[in-house]
Amino acid sequence: MQKKWLIPVFASFMLFSGLGVNSADAAASETELVSTAKQYLKAPYRYGGTSIQNGIDCSAYTQYIFSKLGISLPRSSSEQYSTGTKVAKSDLQTGDLVFFNTNGRSVSHVGIYIGNGKFISATTSGGVAIDSINDPYYWGSKYIGAKRVASFTSEEEVKQEVVAVAKEEVKSVSVDFSIYTSRGEVALKLAEALGLDTSDPNSPFVDIKPTDAYAGAANALYKMGIFVGDENKKFNPGSPITRGELSLVLVNAYGLTQTGEAVEFKDVPSTHWAHKFVTTLASNKVTLGIGDGLFGINDNVTKDQLSTFITKLQEM
Repeated sequence: MQKKWLIPVFASFMLFSGLGVNSADAAASETELVSTAKQYLKAPYRYGGTSIQNGIDCSAYTQYIFSKLGISLPRSSSEQYSTGTKVAKSDLQTGDLVFFNTNGRSVSHVGIYIGNGKFISATTSGGVAIDSINDPYYWGSKYIGAKRVASFTSEEEVKQEVVAVAKEEVKSVSVDFSIYTSRGEVALKLAEALGLDTSDPNSPFVDIKPTDAYAGAANALYKMGIFVGDENKKFNPGSPITRGELSLVLVNAYGLTQTGEAVEFKDVPSTHWAHKFVTTLASNKVTLGIGDGLFGINDNVTKDQLSTFITKLQEM
């Protein structure tokens, strides 16, 4: 049985271009933050302590919770107060750090805002506990400000992302990669043909790990400006590549220019973004199209077509 993969059809596909707060790169949702923080309710308090089991103070607690979500914070409450962006009390969001003056001198207590006027912190009286930020008997009068040191994904944003993914899956098509080539394979074949140094696997593409087989090739082509990824810094190695997109890649990779009279194709009008690249390939006799005056601009590139293109370019 031939192996098939379901892949998303991307609305836009960029291949080549001349073109103080942690974000949710830490990639946690508000729910994840609150859930993590609440895991340690009633953990014992200890001045200067850094252990959930043996005792922890307020700033060590916030530092610990944020570290669990991939975000670094300085150790003391005063240092944490010096980070991030100042936030008005009326604009508090889940995950903001809230600060209090409990000693009458300066910042001396920090907690994590968890929504609905509540915050969680390591307190001297009850260990890790949830309190009201507007508590008229204590915290309300001690409050001095808040800082946003990270942005967490809200529940509404999570829902929107789920819907977006579902819509992409509806638009998915079945691509048989025993016949068609992927962008990762294009990178490998092209880097080999160009004799590029592929020893550095640390590319800027967020969807390629250094251990991936095509990591070095993708990075080498990135350094040449041939592949720069899409607007989300993704290479999309498991996606197919169209003949129009490949024409752009090949023209730039081999530095081709128009030779003689331009060869026109019925499905590539002069207004098409790939017109220059397709006609340049054709004028250099790298392609004859797919017949009947067509180039097959939106057709996915097969393995055989990729091999033929590269062989002709190597023979030039």
